[in-house]
Amino acid sequence: MILFLALLFFAIAIAGACAFVIFWPLALVHIRDRHPQVKARLGNGAFLRPSALWWLLAGDYREVRDHAFTGLATPARISLATILLGVLAGGVLYLWGMAAP
Repeated sequence: MILFLALLFFAIAIAGACAFVIFWPLALVHIRDRHPQVKARLGNGAFLRPSALWWLLAGDYREVRDHAFTGLATPARISLATILLGVLAGGVLYLWGMAAP
């Protein structure tokens, strides 16, 4: 049962990844087109750059006073948190399942 739950958490992480690859590129394109100062802060290739992901996860994107952008960045943030929590919970349960007799 523990390994089934671990697999379930990994599936949740995959669902989060699917949402992330939809919303985060759209948010980055919006930044590129309408907010050059934010683009300069995040740099080129911000899709998987750790500083840009931390900026998103920490919620610092709310500094940008653009409802269209925050409407794209908020689901990206939720999906990034879902990925991280799903992998973490799945990994813990997998290790627990392997250690359990």
